[in-house]
Amino acid sequence: MSTPIRTVVADDSVLLRDGIVRLLTDSGFDVVAAVADADALLEAVAEFHPNLCLVDVRMPPSHTDEGLRAAIEIRRRSPHTAVMVLSQYVEERYARELLDGDVAGLGYLLKDRVINVEDFLVSLRRVAAGGSAVDAEVISQILGRSRRTSELDRLTPREREVLTLMAEGLSNGGIADRLVVSAGAVEKHISNVFMKLDLEPGDGAHRRVLAVLRYLRA
Repeated sequence: MSTPIRTVVADDSVLLRDGIVRLLTDSGFDVVAAVADADALLEAVAEFHPNLCLVDVRMPPSHTDEGLRAAIEIRRRSPHTAVMVLSQYVEERYARELLDGDVAGLGYLLKDRVINVEDFLVSLRRVAAGGSAVDAEVISQILGRSRRTSELDRLTPREREVLTLMAEGLSNGGIADRLVVSAGAVEKHISNVFMKLDLEPGDGAHRRVLAVLRYLRA
């Protein structure tokens, strides 16, 4: 871009926010606002119409996914505004929604994996110009979740119900009592769960633990 990139920075950490603002300003970006929460971010976008928003995922009040949900809202309200998510975490649910479809003008980088300032600035400029920059680890985690979810999709409703009760810590007898079925029926359902999750008999008693872990991760 021949003119400075109008940028809004959103991060609840004052030290990190001020550091990013100084880095961008020194590098020729026009930082029009620096804010600490998602509501202020949306207000700044409406007021300043930036070319680029640099957004942290976890911001007040709950410090969970406010920033990422704000990024999705920015893409909905102002599709021509580029968004770069910069976070320590991959929030899989909303990351998938954000990255679903057209990723032009969109980036998602992990803070701990940004090891070169010049590469980071190049990524910002590329996103602002309509390109994309998504960390390979982000893609890996999203695809991993998709793979785990598709495994559970193989289960019948009853098998999924049995697996849910396994995750609650119930024994085969406890599951049979809860579902009002025979112990033999529960054993058959559990066997089907192991088979559909590709847990081989050689995994021994750990198959039950592994099945529950698959369920919890998905």
